[in-house]
Amino acid sequence: MSAPPAQDDLDLEGEAPGPTSVAEERELRKQQLAVAFRLFGRYGFDEGAAGHITARDPEFPGRFWVNPFSVHFSRIRVSDLLLIDEDGRVAHGSRRTNKAAFSIHSAIHDVRPDVHAIAHAHSVHGRAWAALDRPLAPIVQESCAFHDNHVVFDDYRGLVLDRDEGDRIAERLGGNRAAILRHHGLLTVGGSVAEAAWWFISMDRACRIQLLAEAAGDPRLMRREEADTAARQFGSPGMARANFSILFDLVVEQEPDVLD
Repeated sequence: MSAPPAQDDLDLEGEAPGPTSVAEERELRKQQLAVAFRLFGRYGFDEGAAGHITARDPEFPGRFWVNPFSVHFSRIRVSDLLLIDEDGRVAHGSRRTNKAAFSIHSAIHDVRPDVHAIAHAHSVHGRAWAALDRPLAPIVQESCAFHDNHVVFDDYRGLVLDRDEGDRIAERLGGNRAAILRHHGLLTVGGSVAEAAWWFISMDRACRIQLLAEAAGDPRLMRREEADTAARQFGSPGMARANFSILFDLVVEQEPDVLD
């Protein structure tokens, strides 16, 4: 079931003014994208050459920025990012692209104009949960960011190497924030790179928490009204941006080359 967008219930006064030009917006998206990859590297979301995060270009909405193929997340800089055009060709950059990235991300970007970024990776806890073939349950407040706002895609056919399967994933995702790809991993979307990246980090943790809770016993499900309240608060896009901002500042301070 597709849920309406979560409202920003919290008054987050710390958000800086947004970019004032297309060029500034593009640079912001690319910087957040590069930092998101560094974070994914830190959290162990890498699995060889697999995994990708994309950011829609603000001037050419049919194109998106993505990581180059076979470069470890922990080494990606702004200057490494590739711009992929509507036909899957590299429009800016000198490295190879990931065919699966185009198949999945182009399909979602095409049907979700509200989505400016998509994150997909093969994290350990995400894949462990994906093997169970069921959605996450509202057992802690943070997992309620996905309450009535994620789906299970159960049509596994191996590597996503053609647009048809990307279209099926996009159709199943619908208007939701995230998808659990059975036997595969997690996928999250957002109105910014900050949102998509934070939702992925949060969803992987939710998978880990539920795996631990069910291994220890029978976790109590939150009542509907409890889950709805937590969904409004922890599913707030403003909360996601604020949480990502903290991590962004940390990475830039410790690894300034990420902005090169």
